[in-house]
Amino acid sequence: MLRLTDFIIDCPDTMKLAAFYSEVTGRPVKEGSDESWAGIKFGEVELAFIRVDDYRAPQWPDSEHPKQFHLDFEVDEIESEQRRVLDLGATLRQDFIGPNGYGWRIYTDPIGHPFCLCRNKGVTWTDQGPIWPKRD
Repeated sequence: MLRLTDFIIDCPDTMKLAAFYSEVTGRPVKEGSDESWAGIKFGEVELAFIRVDDYRAPQWPDSEHPKQFHLDFEVDEIESEQRRVLDLGATLRQDFIGPNGYGWRIYTDPIGHPFCLCRNKGVTWTDQGPIWPKRD
């Protein structure tokens, strides 16, 4: 059996980056987190942050220092969420929102990791998570 347990992000300051994503997601930093390892639980999966002494930030979209990963966050209202993540220290990098208000915007977190706020047409949110529209 294979089970995803952690998604681990390298960074120079675990508590600072964990605090940023805690504010972005509204989930608390896990008890026992410290300067070498911090985490945020999402059910069975933990978004974790590990300290790397010689951390080199990705320079997205520069392929010489590639992004390595990115996180997508589906949102109900992109403008208010954008204001919120910018106030938390994110930087807007590219905008792919179409004239009908659907698409995504790419941001970087305070240390350069890219993430997206996405708004997909037809997604319905429930207590169990998103329900995606059927595709033909």
